[in-house]
Amino acid sequence: MRFAAVLNQDGGTLRTTDLDDFSQRMRQTLEAAGHSVDLHVVSGKDIAAALDSAASRRGIDVVLAGGGDGTISAAAARLMGKNKALAILPAGTMNLFARGLGIPQTLNAALESFVDGDVAAVDIATANGRPFVHQFSIGMHARMVQHRENMAFASRLGKIRASAQAAWATINNPQAIKVTLTIGEAEIITRTTAIGVTNNLFGEGHLPYADDPAGGVLGIYVTVAEQRRHILKFFFNVARGRWRDNEHVDIHQAERVVVKIHAPARKYRAVIDGELVKLDQETTIRTHPGALKVLVPARNAKAEAA
Repeated sequence: MRFAAVLNQDGGTLRTTDLDDFSQRMRQTLEAAGHSVDLHVVSGKDIAAALDSAASRRGIDVVLAGGGDGTISAAAARLMGKNKALAILPAGTMNLFARGLGIPQTLNAALESFVDGDVAAVDIATANGRPFVHQFSIGMHARMVQHRENMAFASRLGKIRASAQAAWATINNPQAIKVTLTIGEAEIITRTTAIGVTNNLFGEGHLPYADDPAGGVLGIYVTVAEQRRHILKFFFNVARGRWRDNEHVDIHQAERVVVKIHAPARKYRAVIDGELVKLDQETTIRTHPGALKVLVPARNAKAEAA
């Protein structure tokens, strides 16, 4: 296969990786298996242009993207509906989409998995037309990211610490939002402290990622907890992957959902695949089954086919 690799030198664990050494290892590993690779290491401010170039190039089979959640989401958006496949080099904090695809969580192991990987078609979702691979969320998650962006950290461990501090600040000052959810034919009006709409339902008993990345549905998680003890239990259940154990979380699934905010939207933000974005008064979220091709370890592709 012909790879176009784009590594974000400012993204996730790549910031502290010897990228000259790793780039040489990537070329040797892929070329030894009969593949070709055109590799570009770029800064965060240049990642969008580099991904645009890789996605539009003729004669490329796979776009290999390395970086944090934002880099992977941006690459997937550019490959949605195209014949090129996305190979994910997981350099983020949690790498939840990559986990759902069965991609090894170390850079070297992920690279080795590309050697004999297979292409699989998985789902991608959109929020008012903007693609995402993992989650659209409002409420507590967005407030956590806002708090975290005001903190300084320079490593993966530092980001985890900052996230914990931001979570505690959010727990101590929760804010409920009145929303209308249109799910299929049903219309639900509720006060919520958090809504997450996910690209397929999360699995149980592990970190929040989808067990079936080609399930063809959105997972819709509505949290109504407002008291501190209930919110603490919510965070504990999320960490253990025990969503269905929490009486303050309503879970739905659908191919399309509309989220309408009953307050000035300018007061709030949303998070899409880890990135803080402007929240519209009304957001239509859809699943696009099989619209993204990804390179996965061969054993995972065989398991999905079975």
